[in-house]
Amino acid sequence: MKVTALETKIIELPLPRPVKTAIHDMTSVGCVLVTVRAGDVFGEGICFTLNADRIRSFDEMVRGFESFVVGRDIHEIEGIWHDIWVAINPTGHKGVTIGALSAIDIALWDAVGKAADLPLHKLFGNCRYDVDTYASSGLWLSATEDELVDEAVAYVDQGFTAVKLRLGRSIDEDVARVRRVREAIGPDIALHTDANQGLSVKHAIRLGRRLEEFNLAWIEEPVAANDLVGHSEVRTALATPIASGETEYTRYGMQAMVDARSADILMPDLQRIGGFSEFRKASAIASAQHIPVSSHFFTEYSLSMAGSLHNCESVEHIDWFSGLFNEEMELVNGKLQIPNRPGTGFTFKTDL
Repeated sequence: MKVTALETKIIELPLPRPVKTAIHDMTSVGCVLVTVRAGDVFGEGICFTLNADRIRSFDEMVRGFESFVVGRDIHEIEGIWHDIWVAINPTGHKGVTIGALSAIDIALWDAVGKAADLPLHKLFGNCRYDVDTYASSGLWLSATEDELVDEAVAYVDQGFTAVKLRLGRSIDEDVARVRRVREAIGPDIALHTDANQGLSVKHAIRLGRRLEEFNLAWIEEPVAANDLVGHSEVRTALATPIASGETEYTRYGMQAMVDARSADILMPDLQRIGGFSEFRKASAIASAQHIPVSSHFFTEYSLSMAGSLHNCESVEHIDWFSGLFNEEMELVNGKLQIPNRPGTGFTFKTDL
């Protein structure tokens, strides 16, 4: 079953309102929708950029890989991945090259699942039918304390049993904001926090010690993503678990994090990690060291990984991309249901 076409389409999705982290100001996401066709079978994947910045570079990179995909059997995913990996050596194994490769990998696996009439979590080998998640579309640094409380309570009312709050103001302000949210949601709702790489090592340790009374689920990316030693220092100093890894590329980046003992939870991002193929390899590296993984973004697609990787303990619930798909995610008792539809279980709307 050979690929006959590789198609792309650029879409920009506005956010409901502008949001801010310690290092980002965001008003939209720009997406490249990737479709591979093989006779009557098709598969879909995406890559994206914040605010649609440089989105045409991603589109050009995907289309530049056409010769590696068209004419190949859809089942030759490992071979296609490797051939593209070798070809991008001169341009680099991080950034736009991997984002484009990831979107193609996702689309090919989606096609394989549809051809087999199996959901990918069963094709890979099922281990669960639902998975823990946390509400991550709100509680931004740009919100006031009152807005944080209202958003957190609304998420709990929607059925979420975990939420994530961004850090990055002064220590006193961050502590006050965490306190307000914890008081609003009570002790039984898991409270995750994310510093978005905005802190120094000493600042992160000082803040983390003051936050320990709130029983946080984790502190995410406390320092710069490339400061693995700094991550390790923060992790060693605090009782609260450290989560990181969304900014690492491929299994090699995850191996470096494992070697540096830089995180208690690793967070592969499907776009940066290299698609489903590489997500599974990175998760195996983590599993060998008894380290859980929790996927970053790409909630709809990450459910296929959560359903087939025993150490994938949760997925991030972000609703920014829901407008792309015909199908909706289903939250039951605080857990996302793994869809039983063929492939990823999600298909692009035709009127985008």
